[in-house]
Amino acid sequence: MSGGDGGEVLRDAHGRRVGERDRHGAPVATLAWADDGRLAEAAVRLPDGGWLTIQPRAAEDPRWGVSDLLRHGGTPLTHCAAIAWERVDAIPPLAEPARLPPGGGTAVLNLVAALAADQGCPSLAYRGPYPTEQLFLSLLESFRWMPVGGPPDHAADPPDPLVAFLDGGLRWVPAPHTRAFEPEGVYVQARERIDKLAWHGRAYYRADWAGVRRHTTHRVHDVGQRVHGSLWALDAALEDHLVLAPDGRVLAAALPAPVDAPGGALPAPVTAGLLAVVIASSAPPLARALRAAAAGLTLEWAPLSGEIAGLAGRRATVSTRFRRALAERLADAADRVEQVRLGFAALAELGLALGDALRARAQAHLATATPAAQAAAFEAPAPADAAAGARQIGDAVEALLQDAGQLRA
Repeated sequence: MSGGDGGEVLRDAHGRRVGERDRHGAPVATLAWADDGRLAEAAVRLPDGGWLTIQPRAAEDPRWGVSDLLRHGGTPLTHCAAIAWERVDAIPPLAEPARLPPGGGTAVLNLVAALAADQGCPSLAYRGPYPTEQLFLSLLESFRWMPVGGPPDHAADPPDPLVAFLDGGLRWVPAPHTRAFEPEGVYVQARERIDKLAWHGRAYYRADWAGVRRHTTHRVHDVGQRVHGSLWALDAALEDHLVLAPDGRVLAAALPAPVDAPGGALPAPVTAGLLAVVIASSAPPLARALRAAAAGLTLEWAPLSGEIAGLAGRRATVSTRFRRALAERLADAADRVEQVRLGFAALAELGLALGDALRARAQAHLATATPAAQAAAFEAPAPADAAAGARQIGDAVEALLQDAGQLRA
């Protein structure tokens, strides 16, 4: 954290890392080494204050063999390919990332990065079958990417590092972050600056990470000499939740009162357009399951605080503060072209706000299907009628614009 104490690393007589403390002296990681020099057990603290335990070589996977078991309390959650913790040489694949609690994967990767840095390892490759976008984003928090073949000279940087990662074209330079657990219940993660916050189950991220842009509904950004954690949409902060000093001290932490504004159902075309957006941004095998998961779904404006949208049963609620912000932006738009752009941006925001929840339902729906149905889903080609989806998205944008126009009137 800029201008602040990043914490303390504890080492044994051999110089090995055996613990980490945050700037308040609270433990954030523990490591126990066996007599043969290998790691016996480690534990990393999660943003919610819980602990994830790593048990080396305590599991087996048919795809890559000996594995390290990850436990939350006494419950085994998943495993990763066995790591040579005493001489870290690769970033391992993780069997079931979704089973980890929020921040668990990042905490383990940060420990990998910290030990690799301790051991003087210049860079690591990912050795696994799942180079996903989510893994790429997680790696950005504890490593810096570089093209295979040498350090980046910028002229040779790939135009899209995510594509390069998916093609096996990146290596990862260890750049672990520091963590602090503030008395106000705010988790603060930093390298040269505060990059991530967690509070009341929400994670707030910077939009820019080592030259990579990431979209996030809850954003970390600077306002003068302060760091804010805000609900973010339509290129602006809709709500400020957290205010910190650059050294990580929490100056304010509170959700605003909901906006008392007209509610009611969103136009039906918005629901169809939202689903089209989510399907277009999801893996093709989920398309049919997404339609089943969204059957009967209705969208309603509601006085939310802290979120753009929420999903419960067949009812999705969308923040009236978001509706008011859209109406105000449309009133200030210079022309029709700018209004349509805002309509597309608003629909995209709703797709991002509700997409993960809908995909989780679709995955659960697919998991209960017969093996034949699951195989058919994975073998099915991408949806062919792109024109129909485009029409639904266009109709949804027009419906959103008309709805916001009514609010302005």
